[in-house]
Amino acid sequence: MSLLDPTRVRALAEELDLRPTKQRGQNFVIDANTVRRIVQLAELDPTDRVVEVGPGLGSLTLGLLEQAAHVLAIEIETSLAQRLPRTAEELMPEHAANLEVIESDALAVTDLPGEPTALVANLPYNVSVPVILHLLARAPSIRRGLVMVQLEVADRLVAEPGSRTYGVPSAKLAWYAEASRVGTVPPKVFWPVPNVDSGLVRFTRREPPSTSASREDVFRVVDAAFAQRRKMLRSALSSIAGSSAAAAEAIEAAGVDPQARGERLTITQFAAIAEQLALRG
Repeated sequence: MSLLDPTRVRALAEELDLRPTKQRGQNFVIDANTVRRIVQLAELDPTDRVVEVGPGLGSLTLGLLEQAAHVLAIEIETSLAQRLPRTAEELMPEHAANLEVIESDALAVTDLPGEPTALVANLPYNVSVPVILHLLARAPSIRRGLVMVQLEVADRLVAEPGSRTYGVPSAKLAWYAEASRVGTVPPKVFWPVPNVDSGLVRFTRREPPSTSASREDVFRVVDAAFAQRRKMLRSALSSIAGSSAAAAEAIEAAGVDPQARGERLTITQFAAIAEQLALRG
């Protein structure tokens, strides 16, 4: 398949007078083998309808078109969004009709057409976690995916309760899916070259914890629990329970030690606490 190489990437950038910016986290993959590796690890089915965020110049897009039935690419920058279909036509004409491009901020997209089944993307470092959570919330049809993010973020996304890196991203992603880190990517495969390694996170959607509390209520408890990591739960949740005593009562009713800290709790335990807080109104 015809994938982008460093020469083609720079030629496209010159054509568009593109100056990659840190503000938008623009680091373009220039290594075809890395693209092939990402696509392979994504374990796509030929019937998959893939959503890709931040396709940029199209390095990963071309690899996805080769493997999936349809690719929905969400690109915020006008020049890139307009150039991408032509790039697909030039380098992969037999699959170009399977590409759909939406010019938008991914966080502003509320309805994804075509019921995508997978998310595969090289995500901008600065918005990677919000984008993943937003798309999983907005598109229940997404059953699995693989994302490339900053290595530190990858570790946070897949962290287990009790680990040093466990926090809000870990707990909230666990609401939607099981996740694991399946690889690392060195800076040299990008242009411009970032200062950090990247990590590959693969996830599979699962049913959220069984609870009468809403996702918003559960996430509010997660946010409060980690707002001050050193505080015990009864203190950390006092602001949303009304008092430390009310928080302690709800936490105990959920079967959790009020003196525990948020970093020790599973998403199921957070949901149980949210349910008890909702019952107490």
